[in-house]
Amino acid sequence: MKSLAKKQNNKLITSIAVAAILLLLPIILSVTGNSYSILVLGFIIIYIIAVSGLDVNFGYCGQISMGHAAYYCIGAYGSVMLHHYFGIPVIITMILASILAAVLGAIVAFPASKLVFHFLSLSTIAFAEIVYTLVLNSPGKITGNAVGMFTDPINIFGYTLRSNTAFYYFGLVVCAVFLLVKWFLVKSKIGRAWIAIRENEDAAEGMGVNVVKYKVMAFAFSAFYTGFAGAMYAHLVNYIGPDTFTMKQSVMFITMMLFGGTGSILGPIIGSMFILLMTESLRVLEQYQMLVFGVILLAVVLAFPGGILGVVKDVIKKIKLKKGGVKNVVRN
Repeated sequence: MKSLAKKQNNKLITSIAVAAILLLLPIILSVTGNSYSILVLGFIIIYIIAVSGLDVNFGYCGQISMGHAAYYCIGAYGSVMLHHYFGIPVIITMILASILAAVLGAIVAFPASKLVFHFLSLSTIAFAEIVYTLVLNSPGKITGNAVGMFTDPINIFGYTLRSNTAFYYFGLVVCAVFLLVKWFLVKSKIGRAWIAIRENEDAAEGMGVNVVKYKVMAFAFSAFYTGFAGAMYAHLVNYIGPDTFTMKQSVMFITMMLFGGTGSILGPIIGSMFILLMTESLRVLEQYQMLVFGVILLAVVLAFPGGILGVVKDVIKKIKLKKGGVKNVVRN
């Protein structure tokens, strides 16, 4: 009982410390003159949401998607165009665009759910290329084509998020809600069905799991998250252009997911933070980003397929085993 109470106290203290750091970080950075770092924090939050969605599709349901930049693009362009052409408030257009991304994700997933491995990944790449081509060469230039489109920042109940600090706090709340929803979902019957499909699709179907239904649900859920992240990106930078939504963006999402660790809540957080910070530090080598991502993916697959989180878990497990062994020796 004492050890359990101690663990709970430690978790509570850790949670309070993390919350305090997250709340005070922009203030500290502003005082020290690192205002650009606050913008980077905003991008990290966006990527955490997008990669968390991708993790549901791959990490929990076992469906590889190499074209998630498509849903990122649909969320961004959908929100901007709804606001620009119909005058709908931004926060509402973000939700509507995310729903549109989820619907299109479900439509793509229905035939794709029957595909596996490289056939599935190729179908997602094809869809991403279709979306990219449409926004680059839209009829009547409604997307601005290669020029792109300018837009407005997020406005909530009359308060406009003009500063990076305001966006950071908004993103922090949204990210916490999205991660909480993901946690509850993967712990539910739906999450257990996804994991069963990931482990053995035939066995899951034999046990009465509607494989197609749950695969489509995973795709739609994943697309909604990535679409909302795309909408957040559009209204953070107040501009969108086709070059942001190329294959490189999809590869970046996958790199973040695999590097942090799949099938977890913390994995996408770790991966997004590390890869984005590394990308920012290597801006002078921007033309070699795909090479860097390729090297990281190769290293992850060969050295630590469980990602950073998997390595940490293995280390903790070994430490516990050693401690258990020492205690047994002492008792004997």
